[in-house]
Amino acid sequence: MAREAAKRRLKPVLAGRSRDKVETLARELGLEARVFGLDDDARLLAQIKGHGLVLHCAGPFSATAAPMIEACLRANTHYLDITGEIAVFEHAQSLNERARAAGVVICPGVGFDVVPTDCVAAALKNALPDATHLALGFDSHSSFSPGTAKTSIEGLAQGGKVRRDGKIVSVPLAYRVRRIDFGVGEKLAMTIPWGDVSTAWHTTGIANIEVFIPGSAGMIRGARLANLIR
Repeated sequence: MAREAAKRRLKPVLAGRSRDKVETLARELGLEARVFGLDDDARLLAQIKGHGLVLHCAGPFSATAAPMIEACLRANTHYLDITGEIAVFEHAQSLNERARAAGVVICPGVGFDVVPTDCVAAALKNALPDATHLALGFDSHSSFSPGTAKTSIEGLAQGGKVRRDGKIVSVPLAYRVRRIDFGVGEKLAMTIPWGDVSTAWHTTGIANIEVFIPGSAGMIRGARLANLIR
């Protein structure tokens, strides 16, 4: 992201806990670097105060989003992140009134999750305004970052999530399986606890939501077996 920003002639301040990593990348791109963590509220607030926007990229966001959002609210700084975690979206939504009062945007999930799928959900709702059920599916060839991998492991322990009658409910992993054509023929796909279970309801008002990704028969069997040990 820093390299893409530099390519577009933007000048972000790079920040993180690891001095070597942050300063090495900043030198490469000719950018300012700052080194701090999220465990000192006063230092965190001091470091982001005066900046218009934080793009928070440190997963797993279950551990990092809340302190950074809180600091942004106190600093009147807009907050974006690249999470896909349901709990983070729900936490952000719970701060809606505070964000409005502070005059800031709190918008998690501005990477792949959940902007493209949320736009698809909105388009479907416009086309079918009386819809009561929404099933979203996506296929991806990208690999997991370390933060995404940690989030996925956490997700295994927490099980699946779907929205039913307007409420987010826990279900077993690979709770539902169906076949979906993502553009190159049908594939087996299973439900996963993805961010749209939270956000698509706020976007569309549709009360029943499931999110699917493709998975081999072996992967689906493994997920279902994991229900016994998670």
